[in-house]
Amino acid sequence: MRKILAIWAAKLSAVAGRIMGKNSSSGPGTIALKICPDLIERLKGNIRHKVIVTCGTNGKTTTNNLIYSALTKCGYSVVCNNLGANMLSGVATALALECNWLGSFKVDYACLEVDEASTVRVFEHIKPDYVVITNLFRDQLDRYGEVDMTVELIKKALSMADEPVLILNGDDPVTASFGHGYKNAVYYGIGEQVLRQTDDTKEGRYCTICGAEQKYNYFHYSQLGDYYCPMCGNKRPKLDFEAKNVNLTNGLAFSVGNTRVSLNYRGFYNIYNILAVYSAMNTMGIKYDSFKTALEEYKPQVGRMEEINLGKPVILNLAKNPAGFNQAIATVLQDPRKKDVIFAVNDAPSDGQDVSWLWDVDFDKIVHNELNTLSVSGTRKYDLALRFKYSDIKVDNISADMRELMQKCLATDAEVCYALVNYTALFGTEKIMLDIKKERGGK
Repeated sequence: MRKILAIWAAKLSAVAGRIMGKNSSSGPGTIALKICPDLIERLKGNIRHKVIVTCGTNGKTTTNNLIYSALTKCGYSVVCNNLGANMLSGVATALALECNWLGSFKVDYACLEVDEASTVRVFEHIKPDYVVITNLFRDQLDRYGEVDMTVELIKKALSMADEPVLILNGDDPVTASFGHGYKNAVYYGIGEQVLRQTDDTKEGRYCTICGAEQKYNYFHYSQLGDYYCPMCGNKRPKLDFEAKNVNLTNGLAFSVGNTRVSLNYRGFYNIYNILAVYSAMNTMGIKYDSFKTALEEYKPQVGRMEEINLGKPVILNLAKNPAGFNQAIATVLQDPRKKDVIFAVNDAPSDGQDVSWLWDVDFDKIVHNELNTLSVSGTRKYDLALRFKYSDIKVDNISADMRELMQKCLATDAEVCYALVNYTALFGTEKIMLDIKKERGGK
């Protein structure tokens, strides 16, 4: 009876949320778990085959949702928390809303995005068969602390699981370390130098075995690349799924196995997301002919290089840590058009209130011939302005009013506008963009 009541409460909460214009991605689960704390355990038996969990600092929403899309394209039924609510309540919401009013459902697979710090709580309730780990970077220091604390949390969570297959980013020495001594791990990565080698910040620069500083044959960004330790010999593992013949002209193109992937995606980092999906599908032994079709038809979540035409293209991108902002800046620089750029950083609890990481972002690189105007916004707009001042970069506009900044950018002769924002600035910025589009007669 408690299970049924919990599911009804979750469903009614979701209906109420829709009436109020909200996507209820975690609230229904919170209510359901208060009524029936073991709801997830009671429902997991409805999953016929396997549970796939994706976690990591960056890219987990895109990777998880791409796996979901690929599986559904193959004709499987899948439950997924694809709105990005990745804590215990988000998982409970996804399962509860999949149920009928009698409290049952049947699906082939579960694709669950799980926040790194929540893995311990989630794995208490549902054991994954496959765990994809995308990368581990410094993120929300007041919540996670340094990366080694996140590593320990995930190790504890994995020790609670029943030896799941690990699908690891082999180019990330921190992520690859989960495979040390583990009998069932596979690795994916990029098997050639692609980007110009610079003095990019390498967050995980010290060997996970002996602590010595690592060297690189080449690196891609942050600590990702072909690394090796000159002291103990630890090095990037042999890649089971390797991207080669990478081409970044007019989107992304690369080869993996016998598959040539060519997509109109922005952002070099998306190669890793696609590789993770390809690796997961192959590791699970799923035969499919529609991988590329699934990728082409996939609609990214809000703020993943999301483009809205407001008379000129305005591109919205979520970035929430140094690695994310550095890759967003790199993507902006690959665009040859004259551009206006807006940065917005908030410090709400869900963003992380410690913004000292701003000094680890390569903001200096944003200056180039095609930069038209630079604006800053958010509750930490003055921190951003100070950061640019120390880099001798002129900030044209400082305002908490994102709509005002957007209108100013639309009035310039720039060909494109980029808005690079962190989490709590994301949805408000998208709403402003959609409102402006509607005012201009768009749909």
